[in-house]
Amino acid sequence: MRVIVIGLGVQGEKRRQFAGADFVAAVDPIKNDVQYKDVADVPLDSYDAALVCLPDQPKYQVIHYLLEHGKHVLVEKPLWTEKNKELQELERLARANNLVCYTAYNHRFEPHFVRMKQLLDSGELGKIYHCRMFYGNGTARLVRNSVWRDEGLGVLPDLGSHLLDITSYWFSMKPENFKVIAMNTFENRAPDHAVIAKMDCEPQLTFEMTLLSWRNHFTCDVFAEKGSAHIESLCKWGPSRFIHRKRVLPSGRPPEHEVILTQSDPTWATEYAHFKNLVSRGAQADLTTDLWIQQELRRLGEQYFSKTEVIA
Repeated sequence: MRVIVIGLGVQGEKRRQFAGADFVAAVDPIKNDVQYKDVADVPLDSYDAALVCLPDQPKYQVIHYLLEHGKHVLVEKPLWTEKNKELQELERLARANNLVCYTAYNHRFEPHFVRMKQLLDSGELGKIYHCRMFYGNGTARLVRNSVWRDEGLGVLPDLGSHLLDITSYWFSMKPENFKVIAMNTFENRAPDHAVIAKMDCEPQLTFEMTLLSWRNHFTCDVFAEKGSAHIESLCKWGPSRFIHRKRVLPSGRPPEHEVILTQSDPTWATEYAHFKNLVSRGAQADLTTDLWIQQELRRLGEQYFSKTEVIA
């Protein structure tokens, strides 16, 4: 499979690296060390798929062009459009042309995230009561200094989209009407810290995300009828730990099984292989999770901006 990378920023450079020998050209309107400034300039017979690593605003038009011209697409999360019908149009176009349109949420390929999915699916934990996740990095200043990142909903689409996607992956659910518990602009113009929750569903969900965690970190705690499961850190920030505790009745210290991984981030290579597999087997495009994430982020944004307008 021959691929081009559109947008040669941090993510685009990673995608180019892991595409390896499949990479044929880069497209970027600003960078000088690229073959093309516009995707329309790339000869259509020179590539089969595109890895789209662009800001949110131009994604729709670029992806529409690619699908219209018979090219498979991997796009960096979140896949965001101004209108829901535009997202539905991309799915329709991909299906009509038998193309893959895949949104990259690489954390699904974290070994401990896969381990958590397997444990949840096994039923060993019994009824799942509550899941809380924290996702933090220290990029507030980089975001503030960016020409496009410090705008809109800030940390919500950046990190919150990952947490929503993991909810769909682990629990096979797409709950609606999350509530804003806290939304702060401590250093940036757009929110750089947020807490959201959904309490009238099973399991209950509490998510915190921030650009102000000076040591990058991720934690997850799942509390359930027959025990609990915990993740501490991602592989790239390792060591990464997974702990499964089995409940003791009526009470007592639970026996636990711990897996510790000290390794480099495996998700980029694994996800690219997954994308190639989707293409090779002719998988049908499905953007229902993207549509749900977009709708929830939009609702959360409406809550936030309505409150700030009242305060102002």
